[in-house]
Amino acid sequence: MSTRQVSNSNDPVIESREQLVAPMQRGEKPRENWRIGTEHEKFVYSTRDYHAPSYAEQGGIRDLLMALTEYGWEPIIEGGNVIAMGGADGTVSLEPAGQLELSGAPLENLHETCAETGRHLAQVKAIGDKLGIGYLGLGLWPDKRREDLPIMPKGRYEIMLRHMPRVGSMGLDMMLRTCTIQTNLDYASEADMVQKFRVSLALQPLATALFANSPFLEGKPNGFLSYRSHIWSDTDPARTGMLPFVFEDGFGYERYVDYMLDVPMYFVFRDGKYIDAAGQSFRDFLDGKLPALPGEKPLKSDWIDHLSTAFPEVRLKSFLEMRGADGGPWSRICALPALWVGLLYDQTALDAAWDLVKDWDMDGRERLRSSVPKLGLDAPLPGGGTLRDIAGEVLRIARAGLSARNRLNAAGDNETGYLLPLDEIVSTGKTPAERLLDLYHGEWSGDVSKVYAVKSF
Repeated sequence: MSTRQVSNSNDPVIESREQLVAPMQRGEKPRENWRIGTEHEKFVYSTRDYHAPSYAEQGGIRDLLMALTEYGWEPIIEGGNVIAMGGADGTVSLEPAGQLELSGAPLENLHETCAETGRHLAQVKAIGDKLGIGYLGLGLWPDKRREDLPIMPKGRYEIMLRHMPRVGSMGLDMMLRTCTIQTNLDYASEADMVQKFRVSLALQPLATALFANSPFLEGKPNGFLSYRSHIWSDTDPARTGMLPFVFEDGFGYERYVDYMLDVPMYFVFRDGKYIDAAGQSFRDFLDGKLPALPGEKPLKSDWIDHLSTAFPEVRLKSFLEMRGADGGPWSRICALPALWVGLLYDQTALDAAWDLVKDWDMDGRERLRSSVPKLGLDAPLPGGGTLRDIAGEVLRIARAGLSARNRLNAAGDNETGYLLPLDEIVSTGKTPAERLLDLYHGEWSGDVSKVYAVKSF
């Protein structure tokens, strides 16, 4: 989740609809300036007894963050607490229960993206060796109850933790027990954004299936391949889901603004503190009628903050965020951006991907989304067949898109090699979750703790 660093008290007051559309319009970039941003989260555990370390304990999360200063990272402070670290490779931040996230820098190619991930993992692993900390690459804590987990000292999390049980049964699980991989990508124009949004939203369930990696809950199989994805089905319906309006005629920036104005607020940030505005209306804020700040109107930064509080399968800010994948190992952290860059950053590939999904109806898309957490590649496609039937074709399109980009590393290799982990999943027909279940029912003899040896970075 986003890390706020400073109050923007000198920001302009929002007085027009054009100011609400502006962040999305400012995201437009010529093709040569398109970049790749990759975010990934991982669970932090004590190698002594597998507990999730608290913020303040010796060798805990605060010590982990501060140890990154050895590698040139700078602390980001909120309320007197170090809650993130900033550096050349982006931001290292904390999810609500201490999951560690790298929000990478915007980079030109996948070789740089994978190298960035490698640097980060090498740094935190070296720190972990000193502190007795390990890192687990899964989409869901395999053995932890909510009450087993610490809470990090970030103001927005305090507000969200209070609000989540009011609007869904699994919002606390989303905050405390999940990890994801995400990719942030650019667009050239409003029309380009629309096509990319539609393709990535329609195919997000395929990413969920290919990256499904959360089959355990509290020490046992949970009946799903991606329980993390299932959690989103009852987190907060006002700010999640497949966004049917994206596929309607006339969709563009203005329609997304309308959607965001209807998403209830979480907070307002003033003077370094988060003010609870959970459930209140940004439309009321525009009229100076926000109960949390009576008489005040929103600043530009308030709208930017609000754009970060919706959690659909694909999110629009000044770029598009692909949000469907479970956390996983280094190879799949590189594979997720490879999939989406291959599909979206070459026009021929983008057109081919749209041809695959353009005739799907909304009911079919919703059925696909709702069934994929449990069925994975066997989830039913709109119009017949399953995801398994198109997975190979989608990877072929992505590979062709990456080949056309022709971004080479020092050895002369293009970016297509980063798709190899996904090729293996499609060729074998087994998602990562299904492989874990085979181990659980086989050589692990029902002992989920064995996952720490297999899935740690």
